[in-house]
Amino acid sequence: MPSIIPCDIAIVGGGLAGGLIALALAKQRPGLDVRIVEGSDSIGGNHLWSFFATDIAQDDRWLVAPLICYGWTHYDIAFPAHRRTLKSAYYSIESERLDAVVRAALPPEAVMTGRKVLAASPTAVVLADGDRIEAKGVIDARGSGDLSLLDLGWQKFVGLEFALEEPHALSGPIVMDATVQQIDGYRFVYTLPLSATRLFIEDTYYSDTPDLARAEPGGANADPVAERVRAYGTAHGWDTRTVTREEWGVLPVAMGGDFEAYWQSGGNKVAKAGMRGGLFHPTTGYSLPDAVRLAALIARASDLSGTALHTLTHDFARRTWRARGFYRMLDKMLFRAAGPDERYRILERFYRLDPQLVRRFYAGQSTMMDKARILTGKPPVPITRALRAIIGGKPA
Repeated sequence: MPSIIPCDIAIVGGGLAGGLIALALAKQRPGLDVRIVEGSDSIGGNHLWSFFATDIAQDDRWLVAPLICYGWTHYDIAFPAHRRTLKSAYYSIESERLDAVVRAALPPEAVMTGRKVLAASPTAVVLADGDRIEAKGVIDARGSGDLSLLDLGWQKFVGLEFALEEPHALSGPIVMDATVQQIDGYRFVYTLPLSATRLFIEDTYYSDTPDLARAEPGGANADPVAERVRAYGTAHGWDTRTVTREEWGVLPVAMGGDFEAYWQSGGNKVAKAGMRGGLFHPTTGYSLPDAVRLAALIARASDLSGTALHTLTHDFARRTWRARGFYRMLDKMLFRAAGPDERYRILERFYRLDPQLVRRFYAGQSTMMDKARILTGKPPVPITRALRAIIGGKPA
């Protein structure tokens, strides 16, 4: 017999954004009856999220502190003509930790995993099994809306975690190694030393299409990107025989689009979070800093009704989108002014700039001086092609 489940707040989607909102409410508003609904069996899925300390405001660090699994004091970048070590605190969170912390913070009945959602409105959630959640407010964090409404490039990746027989000797992450062969756009490899004998290696591509070649389960063909990950590890003298975890994904890189139409596509008058609200850094694809900011904002709100939550989340997302036009312009230059095998030159030049500028860029908080500095000097692409890209044209 279908049931009616009453609560104060229903969070639809148990990914990073939904999990952080649940944690923020549990910490700051412990008297609320919160439900988080997720179709899979765990909160957070199978992900490894990383961020710089400066991505998160000091007042919001209480939210991510219990989730951190790994931390480093510096990281490396490498390009054909430039290598550098940057001193900056860098952290990683595993989805298993997010799942554990959310479950510890909420009553068992509040974490509704393995429950498929059919529809969500500002005050109700309909489940596939016939149950219905009736809430004072609903927040939808189920992934993206209609991405065809945005002008996009794509960041796609495959990452493998290896258990090594011998220590790898890395002292910190290699956040960007673009000395590798340039394939399918701008390619770089990302490496995290999780312990002396555990290494996560991710092969990343900034590409014109979202297509990511993967081997069919049980098929005879090898996975081309995973094979490149293994080859990279082998070339560095690391044992890549034992894989303990695999992660892959395709993220949008925003160059423009109709924000209001995109917002509407995710549900009429329903509060939204994460990718569904367009809350991601246009260039890096990072969603964690925005997810933290929005979760903290929701936890401080005095009115958590469906109407108020929609206004709160919509206005936050719209302000964020409008503030990031500079990054979308840079993305046009990256994708449309530079040939696919020359895109690395734009990033190579960027990483020669002041480390504080780099930190603010990742946090999505570039100053006017930062923006001027990024655009001045010898351009890594021809001026005419850069101008054509900025006004919407494509390279010949």
